[in-house]
Amino acid sequence: MIATYIHDLNPVIVEVANTLKIRWYGMAYLAAFLVGCLLLKYLGNRKLWVLPGSGAADFVSSAAFFGVFIGGRLGYILFYHIPSQGWGWLTEDPLLPLKVWEGGMASHGGVIGLMIFTFYYMRKKKVNWAGLGDGLCVVAPLGLFFGRIANFINGELYGRKTDVDWAVKFPGALWNSELTNDEFSRRGEAFLEFQQYDPELSQTIVKGDYAAPAYSDMSTMLEKFRLDDGLREIAGKYLEARHPSQLYEGILEGALLFIILWIVRVRFPKLPHGILTGMFFILYAFGRIFCENFREREEETFEYLSRGQFLSLFMIVIGIAFISWGIKSGANAFNDRAKDEEVDA
Repeated sequence: MIATYIHDLNPVIVEVANTLKIRWYGMAYLAAFLVGCLLLKYLGNRKLWVLPGSGAADFVSSAAFFGVFIGGRLGYILFYHIPSQGWGWLTEDPLLPLKVWEGGMASHGGVIGLMIFTFYYMRKKKVNWAGLGDGLCVVAPLGLFFGRIANFINGELYGRKTDVDWAVKFPGALWNSELTNDEFSRRGEAFLEFQQYDPELSQTIVKGDYAAPAYSDMSTMLEKFRLDDGLREIAGKYLEARHPSQLYEGILEGALLFIILWIVRVRFPKLPHGILTGMFFILYAFGRIFCENFREREEETFEYLSRGQFLSLFMIVIGIAFISWGIKSGANAFNDRAKDEEVDA
């Protein structure tokens, strides 16, 4: 049983001269781009994608910056940050959208960003838009998988309270902004015990009836937890076990989705353009809707839906549209590449 495991993984792989930090989150993106490039090259060389294998590197590098980074970051700002924090940050920190190293990337925003980018790239290369997206959608789940593993290592986006045998205690839950009265009381008691244990935490500020460390920001305290078994043991007394929902999402929305789409792509080389893109949208949406039931919700969009579930409903509609269009058109990557080679000859 690992229900009593207190999360203590370090999000930093290595720190150089106390200035440069190489993080697992950044490495997850790098791994996703490298693996995606290799797989798209494989598909292109076998006429299972509208671009030749030699075009994979250019496409992936451009998609990474314009689609994933810009789309994912702006999606986070629009879908999550502004609804919860308002517009005050615009005057206080106008460069916030560029600070991806501080966290905050939305998968739905990344999907929208990639749709816009592939539309531009399609016009530039004069290939089928849905066919271009099919290749991207086959390898994209691996990026989601790596990203969710990094979320787990960071101890963020954790799940709801549970008593399952594989539950994990995430110290970051002490800084949850949506605490019940009982949870707030437990946090206050935990902070007081932290102070008694560590003299450096003697300076306090008052939050309600309870004192909290003066530098009680999460990143500072989590670093102390990782280095001090005593602090971690104290935290464990006040933390409640939770679902490791990041791993659920990584397996369902990432690894399993990749396996399904890859098998379909290889087994059916003449599958019409858009079918795989539609499958990605629909299967990812259902996976996200299911996994959100285990994830700690930051805010309800509607009475029974989280914001992630609400946005996923639109993905289902988009997926159905792609599949319908693909069935009607009948065009496929294998025939497109064969025609291109005849023209070149």
